Amino acid sequence: MKKILEVVQYGDFDIRFNTDLKEIDQARLPEIIAKLAWTMTTKLVGGNEAAVLAMIRALALADLSVSVNRKEMIKALDEDSAALAKLMHRAIKEMKKQGRVVEFPIGFTPGKAVS
Repeated sequence: MKKILEVVQYGDFDIRFNTDLKEIDQARLPEIIAKLAWTMTTKLVGGNEAAVLAMIRALALADLSVSVNRKEMIKALDEDSAALAKLMHRAIKEMKKQGRVVEFPIGFTPGKAVS
């Protein structure tokens, strides 16, 4: 098990970040991003997805707010996320055709008998 990102708040103003990934291998970054995107579309459903996604967006906004080249970063994020979105939507569409993916509405909570 690897800790990708841990964010813990101690008191009102002490927020600490931690990760087991000491150095990010730029070649592996697309693989990690794809795994994160897949998990966000599959494993958060029926849980605390609204709170988790809100915190991820808060982290992204905080990062952008302290960036020295915010407009360039926003442009790069827009381009990269658009390319990944196309790949994700294609993969999900293909998996739906194969019967390997079932869509659930936001806020759906599986019954207790479902594992």
